[in-house]
Amino acid sequence: MDAAGYPHMQGTGSAASSSSCRAADYSAAWDAAQQQKRQRCQDSSSNDQVGSSTENKSLEASGPELKFEYGKNEEEDYYFEDDDDDCYDDDNDGSDYELDPADYNQLLADKFDNLDLPPGVEATVPWLQKVESRDVPGKFKSMSEIEEEIAKKYNFFKQFDTVEDFSDHHYAKNSVGKARKEWAKRIQHEWSLLEKDLPALIYVRVSENRMDLLRAVMIGPQGTPYHDGLFFFDAQFPASYPATPPVVYYHSGGLRLNPNLYACGKVCLSLLGTWQGSSCEKWNSAQSTMLQVLISIQALVLNEMPYFNEPGYERYANSPEGLRAALDYNDTTFQYSCRTMLYSLRRPPQHFEDLVGGHFRERGRAILAACKYYMEGHEVGSKVPEEEDKKESQDGEGSSSSSTALTQQNKPALRGNRSASFKSNLEVLFEELLMEFNVKGADTAKFREQKLLKNQQAAA
Repeated sequence: MDAAGYPHMQGTGSAASSSSCRAADYSAAWDAAQQQKRQRCQDSSSNDQVGSSTENKSLEASGPELKFEYGKNEEEDYYFEDDDDDCYDDDNDGSDYELDPADYNQLLADKFDNLDLPPGVEATVPWLQKVESRDVPGKFKSMSEIEEEIAKKYNFFKQFDTVEDFSDHHYAKNSVGKARKEWAKRIQHEWSLLEKDLPALIYVRVSENRMDLLRAVMIGPQGTPYHDGLFFFDAQFPASYPATPPVVYYHSGGLRLNPNLYACGKVCLSLLGTWQGSSCEKWNSAQSTMLQVLISIQALVLNEMPYFNEPGYERYANSPEGLRAALDYNDTTFQYSCRTMLYSLRRPPQHFEDLVGGHFRERGRAILAACKYYMEGHEVGSKVPEEEDKKESQDGEGSSSSSTALTQQNKPALRGNRSASFKSNLEVLFEELLMEFNVKGADTAKFREQKLLKNQQAAA
């Protein structure tokens, strides 16, 4: 190797002399090129000529990487291609020039101005990262803001509305084929009935893009083991509708909390053709409607004593054995209803997220109070007294009529033959509900204070 770092040329005489001359010429040219590179880099940094039209390279984005389209000037090309000797490195030739990282980022920023960067590229550019990090704190909301937003969305949640689609609908993959004009007209009629005549505690969403799909939720009625729970149903109008009834699926979460609502999601109802019944109870294409189906589920299925919905069990309704079995069934049903609440809170069905959050924010305190009341020995489904009524009863104050009514209500609700596991199971569910309701902004202060006091007493 010679002093310039090139291999020695083989040969003798004039050939060797010619090779030495060429090697010297190469060495001089190399030094001149390096000096030109450093000079150009310094000029570019000081005069901010990176974005000029004569020297700037156009930028292309392909996938997550940036690619440069080199200019035609061969003298400019090696500036990008030389991996060993970057212009801002020392280059071991006595130059102490270094480009400041901040200046380098600014040069890049100027070069990328007004360019539409593809997704993923932004994360690799330092100054964009800094801007993003400055904006992050402003994205967080306080708990009061979150609670206010939940309440606002809940208050404006319509009882009936249309949505674009249902990606999580149970029948989303079941196509009914090309819609017939008569079929579409009948479903539009069904929509108008639902919008006008839906009873309280039922909310419905229908799909604009899939007229055959419908989703409904029912709030469990007071005085039943289903009170304050949310029960979701997916329905589909088949291609043969209305000659045949709609098909309905219950979101059970794997729990059977009613003889008519199976763990697999089946809804057993004469009107749907899933159970036998008299002629007046079966589907009539001229008179029966989807509205009728929903009302039947609300009134006939989610009732006070669902145990007697089981075929043949109704004959035991007036016997002590039948009543005791029905009360035990209510205990289990309420526990399953609480589990269904947790299921809905953690995985709210599409388009009902605002209703789920707002409902449990509003009713969370009452549900927790009911859990406590039932754990004290009162029957599931019995009216839970308000705090004011309970205080008046304990102090012996208030009108005699209200106190008497409260006493008469509570006395028959207490029983000592309840399953031993009921209280322990409900205590576990209570703790889970307390945590979930607290996240949704429900008024849980009283129960959190009781829990803290209980923990302090246990630790003492």
